Amino acid sequence: MHIEMATESRAEQIVRVAQLSMTSERDGDIHALSLTGEIDLANAEDVDRELRRIEETDAAVILVDLTGVSFIDSTAIKVLIGAAARSQSANRLLLDSPSPAVLRVLRIAGVADLLPLVG
Repeated sequence: MHIEMATESRAEQIVRVAQLSMTSERDGDIHALSLTGEIDLANAEDVDRELRRIEETDAAVILVDLTGVSFIDSTAIKVLIGAAARSQSANRLLLDSPSPAVLRVLRIAGVADLLPLVG
């Protein structure tokens, strides 16, 4: 029996697991931001920065695809609530298809009803 051991350190594994992928693209009046991975203290500022950049455009709808997000922490919740509050008057922001894990965290935190969730 041959067992191969990973040569990565524990820190490298954590960094790799905690990665977030963002794809931001505009199609007509809709600007879509697709997120995949985990949104937490390590990268929530990047998500917030991109949302604010999109908010400065003239896109009628900002669609944040949460389908591929497997985890969010309180920092991510703060970013989503902030974006929703900034876009509330124009009803521009839509949070699309949160994964069951993300939806559960939003419900436990008591903020699911405060966010513009669709899908």
